[in-house]
Amino acid sequence: MKIEEAVKVLTTALKEDEGLRQGYKANIAMAFKDEYARKKIDKNYVNSNDLHEIANQAADNFLSLWCK
Repeated sequence: MKIEEAVKVLTTALKEDEGLRQGYKANIAMAFKDEYARKKIDKNYVNSNDLHEIANQAADNFLSLWCK
């Protein structure tokens, strides 16, 4: 299968399979949170719940852009 075809199959699956989409969203969000945790920046302005919400929204935005 060519990459272009594989991307089309994955995009269709992400649009139609809510469980698969949630799995991708969770993994993208955790990658964001892990990278944030590794950075040496002032983290006092964002609490854990805010970071969780921001990471999930960022992941959802990424998937929405992908599936357009």
